[in-house]
Parts: sequence; structure tokens; C-alpha cells
Amino acid sequence: MSKHTFSISARIKSFKYAFAGLKILFIEEHNARIHLVSALIAIILGVVLKISLNEWIVLVIVMGLVFICELINTSLEAMADFASPEKHPQIKKVKDLAAASVLIGALVALVVGIIIFCPKIHHIIYN
Repeated sequence: MSKHTFSISARIKSFKYAFAGLKILFIEEHNARIHLVSALIAIILGVVLKISLNEWIVLVIVMGLVFICELINTSLEAMADFASPEKHPQIKKVKDLAAASVLIGALVALVVGIIIFCPKIHHIIYN
């Protein structure tokens, strides 16, 4: 058993740390800001084009996926830079793999956006 008892104040404090992480992400990572603008555009398109509940669910999941990948990538890069400030082939490998996860997440989100929005935009243009 844990020697620490449950504490609401400790749980609230953990949110403070999480929000601090988000602040770091959006202030220090240019790509995260690009993802944020893309997510806002997708949300606006979703509202304007009146996408279905299921489409919203998928859209929110893939937007979350992109931000989760970006957070993990940023965390691994920071840890790798701390552990090995000099260039090292294994550190490069870790960073490249983490960056690839963001790329895959963003491509999946893009494909989902195309699947959801293109038929609706096509319908508006041609009807």
C-alpha cells in the first residue's frame, strides 16, 4: 500500500503542472502552434459544415493524437538533450523516431480531415 493518502489539493496541483507543460509546448514549439491553428481551423470547419456527432468524435480523437505525439516528442527531445548535449547517433535515432510519430499523427489527422470535410465542401460547391 502507498504511504501517501489521497489529497484533493495534490490532485489540483498536478493540473497546475500539466498546464505548465502545455504552456511550454505552445511557447517553445513552433510546430505545436501550427497544430493548434490547424485544430482551430478544423473546429471552425466542423461548426460551419455541421459535421455529425461521429465525425466530431473522430476529429477530436485525431486532434488529441497529434498533440499527444507532439508532447511526447518534445519531452523525449528535452530529455535526450539533457542526457547527451553532444551529438550522438543513438540520441539522433530517438529524436528522429519521436519526430516520425508526430508526422504520422499529423498525416492521419489530415486524412481524417479530408475524409470528413471534402465531401461536404464538394456538395456546397457543386449543388
